[in-house]
Amino acid sequence: MEKIKMTTPLVEMDGDEMTRILWKMIKENLLEPYIDLNTEYYDLGLEYRNETNDQVTVDSANATKKYKVAVKCATITPNAARMDEYDLKEMWKSPNGTIRAILDGTVFRTPIVVKGIEPCVKNWKKPITIARHAYGDVYKGSEMKIPGAGKVELVYTAEDGSETRELVHNFAGEGIVQGMHNINGSIESFARSCFNYALDMKQDLWFATKDTISKKYDHTFKDIFQEIYDAEYDEKFKAAGIEYFYTLIDDAVARVMKSEGGYIWACKNYDGDVMSDMVSSAFGSLAMMTSVLVSPDGYYEYEAAHGTVQRHYYKHLKGEETSTNSVATIFAWSGALRKRGELDGNTDLMNFADRLEKATIDTIEAGEMTKDLALITTIENPTVVNSEEFIKAIASRL
Repeated sequence: MEKIKMTTPLVEMDGDEMTRILWKMIKENLLEPYIDLNTEYYDLGLEYRNETNDQVTVDSANATKKYKVAVKCATITPNAARMDEYDLKEMWKSPNGTIRAILDGTVFRTPIVVKGIEPCVKNWKKPITIARHAYGDVYKGSEMKIPGAGKVELVYTAEDGSETRELVHNFAGEGIVQGMHNINGSIESFARSCFNYALDMKQDLWFATKDTISKKYDHTFKDIFQEIYDAEYDEKFKAAGIEYFYTLIDDAVARVMKSEGGYIWACKNYDGDVMSDMVSSAFGSLAMMTSVLVSPDGYYEYEAAHGTVQRHYYKHLKGEETSTNSVATIFAWSGALRKRGELDGNTDLMNFADRLEKATIDTIEAGEMTKDLALITTIENPTVVNSEEFIKAIASRL
């Protein structure tokens, strides 16, 4: 069989632990037999990030700007325990955070729906995509423990030296304080990424903040979204037959629980962090969740929404059998290959991505699945397979 050709490379970002093992299996069993795989490879495993002082992460993000499409394996964000385990020079930042900052992107996470893995919320019939603003708020916050009585203020010092002050609180005793920020440029990029993605997917876009309480911070998000929508997207949305809908975050949560799904829900950074885990868990499993970083400049980076499956990796190192769910990682590859095909006008590559996803879903719906899915499926007498057997079962259908 003649392999499918690729005219432009994908940026391939390898990762850590069990997902790195799965990455190799997926390439060998599901991709390389059918595609003349053309990638620009970057090793984002923690050892090599440490060796290059994390320069490899920056290089991979800049390569994504060049080629426009990347696929990323899950990676370790080191904590104190990892410092010792890997003998690190320093506690390197999250690779995802570094890449998001360079690409100025928004993260869209969507559950993978299969028959037999039913959502906990009985009326959810279609996937709900969470769009998370991946900049600022508590993730770039400054915090302080207040030791005793005193006054805390926000102080803005302009370039000309003039000051503006806002009282935070007059403390009568011990307490805590936190300062957060965002920038209009990032919020504008977030808005355009969401509007563009909604048009690509032909789905309604919801956005929610708490602007009634946060009359400057959250209200600015609301205002920027509305201004950009009115100026640039209103006619496009109407032509596409889709809607932009704004409401308060608590109202959005209530509406989401009663909806049937099938839309994109844009959230500020913290809200998106929390709600994406809620949605993925309610739909079945974090291992059944796609994730794509979309930049308003037209860059796309696909990955699984979960981590490196550390516990399974340690079992693997001992020679013990694992039953690790590789679906989200497979869908990261299929998403990236489809987008590469779309940008290059390569219909063979796009069709292959569709078939890879269908073979994966068909395998689960036929009752062959990893242990995590077997524990929650409504399919009777499922066959529990190990990590490699699952990928080979997909290959047999592909």
